[in-house]
Amino acid sequence: MKEKQLLERITLNPKVMVGKPVIKGTRLTVEYILGLLAHGATTAEILQEYEGLVEEDIQACLIFAAKSLESTVFMPLAVEMA
Repeated sequence: MKEKQLLERITLNPKVMVGKPVIKGTRLTVEYILGLLAHGATTAEILQEYEGLVEEDIQACLIFAAKSLESTVFMPLAVEMA
């Protein structure tokens, strides 16, 4: 599936989850799915827990996050001393 098609799985609506990006047809935010992955949940575990989700939904969350960070500038929180 192409990136554009995957990103169409993510939607933003001010009336759903306060406008946060969600997987289309759900109230599962991209942030929530990324948090599950970051804390060690596997794709298989997430799919088992949330009936109706498919692997492409999780892939879409990852692509959405990557695209969201493309134009972000980060300032260092601290300077590392070598």
